[in-house]
Amino acid sequence: MKRFSLTLLSLAVSFSLHAEEKKAAPKPKAPAPTEANVSYGPHPENVLDFWKAEGEGPRPLHVYIHGGGWRGGTKAVKPGQMDSYLKRGVSCISVEYRLTPANPLPAPVHDAARAIQFIRTKAKEWNIDPDKIVLTGGSAGACTSMWLLMHDDLADPDAEDPVLRESTRVTAAAVSGGQTSIDPKQIVPWLGENVLKHLMIANAVGEPNAEEALKNYEKHEALYKEFSAYNHVSKDDPPLYMVYGNDMTLPSKDAGHGIHHPVYGVKMKEKCDELGVECHLQISGVSKAEGYSSSTDFVLKKLGVIPEK
Repeated sequence: MKRFSLTLLSLAVSFSLHAEEKKAAPKPKAPAPTEANVSYGPHPENVLDFWKAEGEGPRPLHVYIHGGGWRGGTKAVKPGQMDSYLKRGVSCISVEYRLTPANPLPAPVHDAARAIQFIRTKAKEWNIDPDKIVLTGGSAGACTSMWLLMHDDLADPDAEDPVLRESTRVTAAAVSGGQTSIDPKQIVPWLGENVLKHLMIANAVGEPNAEEALKNYEKHEALYKEFSAYNHVSKDDPPLYMVYGNDMTLPSKDAGHGIHHPVYGVKMKEKCDELGVECHLQISGVSKAEGYSSSTDFVLKKLGVIPEK
């Protein structure tokens, strides 16, 4: 009986120690940036993190623009998020920017544009190939990425600020759940009224809610049209890869469904196909991207990197 009790005690202690070890096991972390909180503009939020990849010659670059409806989010990346790129010699950057409604359009998007221009001024120092830059992002980060991809170059060769002389054009973009238009007059016919319940649309122009945004639509119309990537598609635009959820229900069921609805991607692909722009749309069970197994595969191939099988 005594031996049995000691055995139970030993098992209990062993189990307790194992549980403590398991509990104390450190959570995986994203690798520390090579350069953190690098200022790319005049505002406190104009900062980015840079991870330098190893390899011969200037390295291709993957730039991540975070989501959050332009209302929230940070440049912090998840563990493993950059691994597929860094281990294949692709350097990485994550961008922070000003947020709405305190900083309405053009602030969030023009901040990201300036970040691309700033990156090009650091190309030699950071060993970056300025001709191989691909953007990624989800939701509002996708919206910004697609705008940069489709918009005419913002470079101003006569600017006093040397950063603004650099190009904003990129090689390609791979995005998820992005808004190809933010114009209420365009997206309500596409998706129904629920899309306007998401504060991204109103806050983008500094309004507190959809009612005020619609009441003052004429005041904001130019901004809504300008920052809708759909309006900037032209035949010379770089390739685009889009991923969306597969709930095609119309009208959209709620704010979250509406703001990330796959119809955004359907409309964009239709226009790209019409103009001859390379565009891939991945909707599980509905459509797939021919020639690419994933958005990461797309990014690597567009940067001239052969993905591992």
